[in-house]
Amino acid sequence: MKISIYLTALCLLFLTGCQDLDYNPLSDPSSGNFYSNETELTIAVNDLYRFSFIQNDKEEYSDNFLYRANPNAVISGTMNSGDPDVQSLWTSAYKIITRANTILASLNRAAGNTSPEALASFEAQAKLARAYQYSRLITHFGDVPLITKPITLAESYAFTRSDKNLVLQFIFEDLDFAAANLPASYNASAIQRFTSGTALAIKARTALYMGKYDIAKAAAKAVIDSNAYTLYPSYRDLFLKVGEQCKENILTVVRDQANGVVSDGFIAPDHIARNAGGFAAKFPTWELVDSYECTDGLPVDKSPLYNPQKPFANRDPRLSQTIVPFSSIWLGYIYQPHPDSLTVRRTSDNAMVKNNDNRANAINASFSGFLWKKGIDQSWADRKLEDNDLKIIRYAEMFLTYAEADIEMNTIDANTLLYLNTVRARAYGKTVGQTTLYPAVTTTNQAQLRTIIRRERRVEFAFEGLRYMDLIRWKIAEKALNKPGVGIPDPVPANAIHKAKFPFAGAPVIDADGIPDYTPYIATGAAKNFTTRKFDATKQYLWPIPAIERTVNPNLTQNPNY
Repeated sequence: MKISIYLTALCLLFLTGCQDLDYNPLSDPSSGNFYSNETELTIAVNDLYRFSFIQNDKEEYSDNFLYRANPNAVISGTMNSGDPDVQSLWTSAYKIITRANTILASLNRAAGNTSPEALASFEAQAKLARAYQYSRLITHFGDVPLITKPITLAESYAFTRSDKNLVLQFIFEDLDFAAANLPASYNASAIQRFTSGTALAIKARTALYMGKYDIAKAAAKAVIDSNAYTLYPSYRDLFLKVGEQCKENILTVVRDQANGVVSDGFIAPDHIARNAGGFAAKFPTWELVDSYECTDGLPVDKSPLYNPQKPFANRDPRLSQTIVPFSSIWLGYIYQPHPDSLTVRRTSDNAMVKNNDNRANAINASFSGFLWKKGIDQSWADRKLEDNDLKIIRYAEMFLTYAEADIEMNTIDANTLLYLNTVRARAYGKTVGQTTLYPAVTTTNQAQLRTIIRRERRVEFAFEGLRYMDLIRWKIAEKALNKPGVGIPDPVPANAIHKAKFPFAGAPVIDADGIPDYTPYIATGAAKNFTTRKFDATKQYLWPIPAIERTVNPNLTQNPNY
């Protein structure tokens, strides 16, 4: 594979455990003699690869995901400067920036006994890690302190926020250095680290998020032209164990139960069926289900192929690979949440058993009626945990980044459609040239393509943590996150309307931004509002600066309206 962050391998290499590599330097290393040779530099650089420092946003911040318990601060509109997620992102980012700065300032200590090539690699890895963290900071907080060298605690109290565009330029410079000084790949026996493709992919994503479309396009094209990556043929298998080391991965974080490296806060039972011993507490939304096109390339509110009582029929194959289809075998049972299906078949012995994935039997079964399938398999039910590798950036994103940049600049040409269709064709198990076997995009109209690319990103990257930032940068969060979170009506008293038309009474009207309207179905009782989302556009497009940071450093101004 071309790049995965082999965290497990890095930990095992030094037999210390990942937690033992937490040096957290503030100004100077704990020992004046540290960073003095290649081994010590390797140990220090390894700590930049922790999975807790490299991640996308939570899917639950978006309109793709609901949790039956209390909604999070983003979708409830209650985020404030004391929010744990706000503090965690800020603290984690600056922790890595501090460590990277210390490494960079200390490289000369090992110059006498370390090759120039190794020193350049260490420098490139540290700069890439630093750039990635600054990218996360400016996309969430806007202007942030730009710290480029080790500082004392006293000096840290005097820093002010730097213009995000200045920070962005610094990010690009770091990433350009990393791209020029890291290999395209590693041999099979080497510990896999950041590559030149990682640097370019982070640059492409950051530029796209910041509206620098020409830079995003060029960086994405560089990744594509490198020929270092390929799309994995099976979208379903891509997210399972078999796809963990495939060449679609540009930036991943390895998680492995055997070595104690599993995801923080990603609790398997919340996502799996109640029949299989889970809670079905975290589930896909109706909005996400309705965002998948029909096989004619039309959305559900325009396609004659759509049947609201058979929502998985004639749909983009990614729907049934991301969300569990009704009446399909899932984790040892037939999955069927229909209110009349009080019993269900258990596949191990073919017996009919109580259907705990039906809200008539278990009121806390999935409120939407849908369950996540993407990246989930029988092992989740068997072990009640998951350790799938976490995919941060994959090759498909580069094709869609290039296409979106072209669309926004209105420089649409054959490559725009080629790259968009390349991702779409893979979903159908076809090659991009087999245009009669999948709904290939042919329009060159900018407005139409903008709608298409946004829908394509949503269905391609569902459950991967990219939807929230898409809502933010497209400035449609105020629309999407002020809609009610809807689902199956309560089964008692019996809802005759819903039973007759399960799961959907019809197709919602979907606007050009891909946002559906379920108001008519709520009014008739065919849908229930389970969660009232709130998004305040006067402030929530940026996160607040953490209160604790402003307490120790009053020079840090707060974002508007917090």
